[in-house]
Amino acid sequence: MDLLHTIFYLISSTLFVSFIAIITLALKIFLGKSIKNKNYPPVLGTVFHQLLYFNNLYEYQTQTAKKYHTYRLLSPEQSEIYTTDVRNIEHVLKHNFDKYSKGKKNQDIATDLFGEGIFIVDGDQWKKQRKLSSYEFSTRVLRDFSCTIFRQNAARLAKLINEFSLVNQEFDIQELLMKGSLDSIFKVGFGVDLNCLEGSSQKGVEFIKAFDDSNELTYWRYVDPFWKLKKYLNIGCEASLKKNIGVMHNFVDEFIQNKRNQLEMQQESNDKEDILSRFLMDSKKNPEVMTDKYLRDIILNFIIAGKDTTANTLSWFFYLLSKHPIMQERILEEMREVMVGYKWNQMMIIEDFVESITEEVLEKMHYLHAALTETLRLYPAVPVDGRCAEADDILPDGHKLRKGDGVYYMAYAMGRMPYIWGDDAEEFKPERWLKDGIFQQESPFKFIAFHAGPRTCLGKDFAYRQMKIVSIALLYLFRLRLATNPNEVTYRTMFTLQIKGGLRLLAASREQKGSCSPHLNKNKAN
Repeated sequence: MDLLHTIFYLISSTLFVSFIAIITLALKIFLGKSIKNKNYPPVLGTVFHQLLYFNNLYEYQTQTAKKYHTYRLLSPEQSEIYTTDVRNIEHVLKHNFDKYSKGKKNQDIATDLFGEGIFIVDGDQWKKQRKLSSYEFSTRVLRDFSCTIFRQNAARLAKLINEFSLVNQEFDIQELLMKGSLDSIFKVGFGVDLNCLEGSSQKGVEFIKAFDDSNELTYWRYVDPFWKLKKYLNIGCEASLKKNIGVMHNFVDEFIQNKRNQLEMQQESNDKEDILSRFLMDSKKNPEVMTDKYLRDIILNFIIAGKDTTANTLSWFFYLLSKHPIMQERILEEMREVMVGYKWNQMMIIEDFVESITEEVLEKMHYLHAALTETLRLYPAVPVDGRCAEADDILPDGHKLRKGDGVYYMAYAMGRMPYIWGDDAEEFKPERWLKDGIFQQESPFKFIAFHAGPRTCLGKDFAYRQMKIVSIALLYLFRLRLATNPNEVTYRTMFTLQIKGGLRLLAASREQKGSCSPHLNKNKAN
């Protein structure tokens, strides 16, 4: 009987403590939030309700935003305001930039993944990294070096896809693009040939998986009220996250140390092409601040920006073009018009072909630029992003918010808003970006794929160059079509918009007798 009483007591105590915890959490969520005050955005639930539709979160946000351009969800600490109103976004990201920060909640959630890199820090830390990165991205040496790498990797990718096309074998284009983008980032960022595309870097493949899983697991924290307890106990998804981040850190730390050793042996050369070498040279001026951990955080943020922006966007781009084959032909037609001065023959090799994709060619590819931009409108690399109010404020749409409230702009939903883009907002229509065949920019607060205001993405031009080079190389050489049901293609809910399970395609060579397509030789010796 004593044992039964003890068990009963423990169960009762546990239930009572759980009940008190739930009541306390509910009070923190609902009290003091001016729920019925019409001066504040309408309340549509709590952040934890997102658990119910987490796997199709961005579709839910889209349908909700069509009814409420600005609304809020409640959390224990503050309200989370979600908006598609272009005026609100410009207000937060530009006109009142200094009154909004990343916010403690976002930093608590994301610091394990982003460290103290440029995406998560504020104030002086952000300004220092922004200034240094801005200088690096503006150098002609880096631009020329990166374009050379982009062309080389585009050629390698084309050769791999040619192998699949010869035997009519389907392949995962997203996986290949992820590997190719990582190769490009590590060559440009570290000066290291990772060779993920050829499969010779098992550590690189492990890094990609750890990286993407960490991205997803970190995003889950936004809807998991117990993530801090799980982290403390090192259980469940938090244990998996810790393991994956350890893989990432070890991988990058090894490269940083190897690069330090390499630079020590090459002290006579000051003309460093890769970004890490240039950062390491600057770190000698301020070693107390620019530690290996600091450098690792900078590099990881650089990889996040470079790998996911290009690989994910190109994956969605080829998905859309496979659904709209006539647009593939329209891009091919533009290529032939722009590159008409180049004399190809069947014995030219792919390396020579990609070398002909010059800066001048890229600038003239207006329809291709429009098609990539239209892809980003519908499938932005970062589907939701935001800031945190440092003081009480009133948004241009008239809604009030309080100090500590989050303000999130929904880029994915914005691309599908008829009141922003017209009744055909959900259609893939590159022509909407063209006037008399020339690409026309839109307000960055309307087309928010590269952020806007002082924190606008520094790598925007680099991303477009890489995506154009890869697109030209593949679309000139191959006709692409889906090897899976297009209705089954969806996304992983994470910080970046990645296709869930990859994208299976089939490729058919455009090379025919009498054509001018480059010959897909393995190397010049062939």
